[in-house]
Amino acid sequence: MAKNKWSKYIITDAEDPMANTQECKEMAPFVTQMTYLSGDRIKGACHFGCAWYFKPPKAPLPAHTHTFDEFLGFYGSDPKNPRDLGGEIEFWMEDEKYVLTKSFLAYIPAGVKHCPLKIVRIDRPMFHFGGSPAQTYSKKESL
Repeated sequence: MAKNKWSKYIITDAEDPMANTQECKEMAPFVTQMTYLSGDRIKGACHFGCAWYFKPPKAPLPAHTHTFDEFLGFYGSDPKNPRDLGGEIEFWMEDEKYVLTKSFLAYIPAGVKHCPLKIVRIDRPMFHFGGSPAQTYSKKESL
């Protein structure tokens, strides 16, 4: 992209500062990161990322909390029925388990334990996004 006044605010790659973590390396065969935004990339920006899932990861995302609010979503890819997730996801918030087969958006208030998140099956690719008002992503592991 040409360098002009606003080009630094347009993200066209998945340059993720967490890409070298063990968790991301283990996910690589199952997910294609599309874009990633954070205060590390653009001063003052919030945390936000998008990815395509093509097959279920071997291990679920472990339970954790954040000091900030978070949102995450998974959407199906059937243009004739976009509300159909095209698979199944098990997602926990505190001590409640949700089995999701429809496209969804989840809002997770700061301090609320969430996950494990397990993608049980994928019949068609799923689009995933997540983010928060925080400039960088951090979590307290496995509660």
